[in-house]
Amino acid sequence: MKLNSINFSSHKPKKRLGRGIGSGKGKTSGRGVKGQKSRSGVAIKSYEGGQMPLYRRLPKRGFNSLYKKEKNVVINLNDLEKLITKRKIKQSEKIHLRKILLKNKSSKNLKVKILGTGELKTKISLITDKVSKSAKAKIEKSGGSIELVKR
Repeated sequence: MKLNSINFSSHKPKKRLGRGIGSGKGKTSGRGVKGQKSRSGVAIKSYEGGQMPLYRRLPKRGFNSLYKKEKNVVINLNDLEKLITKRKIKQSEKIHLRKILLKNKSSKNLKVKILGTGELKTKISLITDKVSKSAKAKIEKSGGSIELVKR
């Protein structure tokens, strides 16, 4: 009987460790004698045999401050329209959005951005930190003006 060589070599049985001298992997199961590496469940992590370990080969990049992150407080045009109709904002004078929106918050790292969701029917002049293109176009279309504060 001739065995097909492909099928014959495709599956080798697993070497059974610690099953006596005759097995070729008896007693210490090929782990040597004593020491950390001979014990189960223990591995010396990130040691690469004297080669510079990966975590030391890669460069450290940048610094992320916890305090200097710039955060945007967003307001849409439809929200501005609601504030005007409820008479929380007077449309006759220049509206400084930072003072209105950030009354109680520490506004050191916060910036106010106007987004273009909704329609603006009234003519208003605004002072803000940032504005989207669509919001700027809609404000100017309604006859209003926008002034950006550089900080």
